[in-house]
Amino acid sequence: SSHQTTATSTHQAESIPHSVIGVTLVLGFVFMLLIDQCASKHSSTKYTVLNIFNSNFKNLISDSLEAADENPPRHSSKITATIGLIVHAAADGVALGASATTSHTDVEMIVFLAIMLHKAPAAFGLVTFLMHEGLERNRLRKHLIAFSLSAPVSAFITYFGISQSAHETLSMYNATGVAMLFSAGTFLYVATVHVLPEITQHQQLKFSELITLILGALLPSLLTFIKNLMYIIGLKTAFNICFLGIEITRLKSRQRKLKK
Repeated sequence: SSHQTTATSTHQAESIPHSVIGVTLVLGFVFMLLIDQCASKHSSTKYTVLNIFNSNFKNLISDSLEAADENPPRHSSKITATIGLIVHAAADGVALGASATTSHTDVEMIVFLAIMLHKAPAAFGLVTFLMHEGLERNRLRKHLIAFSLSAPVSAFITYFGISQSAHETLSMYNATGVAMLFSAGTFLYVATVHVLPEITQHQQLKFSELITLILGALLPSLLTFIKNLMYIIGLKTAFNICFLGIEITRLKSRQRKLKK
């Protein structure tokens, strides 16, 4: 039975299109981009969730007193940072809950370790950023609690909110891997968006710039889908033409026999 289970899981893994990997990563990237842009819409500062990972914490801490005197409290930037990390942690929780629905303990352990290894640096970065922003300790604890609870809460909701039939469906479509890829896409936005100066230097992208960026990110996946669709349509058309040619040949042969 174990051999059959391994063969079934291997067949399921091979049946998943490779394009799903790229599409899921891009969707996670675009989702975090939209969250960051929407959350910083009314912000009057350049600080967003990117600062948690891309800023020099040593300079932030050393200049914290001067920054507190020069700049007024920036509530929007605090909310932006917290929301960004909560969304990322929630995606991790969904991946953890989906992995718990499978019968593969090795997958559960790998997902758990992968999530736990980067939770401590993320929590440290969030607390450091909020302290630099001058947030009160009581409110800082609330932000940290919200971030800490987002992953386990979403994991429990995913695990207990899925029926038994849905468990089999999720296992068939490798939902654990898809959820982890989406979470990786959200982290990829934070890790690589520093190459886009327009995002780090300004508070918010223009609507036209945002749409252009999203379309540019989704265009390769769309072209791949169209290519595969045209390939399938071409195969069906060629098959229909061949079938039609065979039928015409048969009809002509019958007509010749009837004439004779």
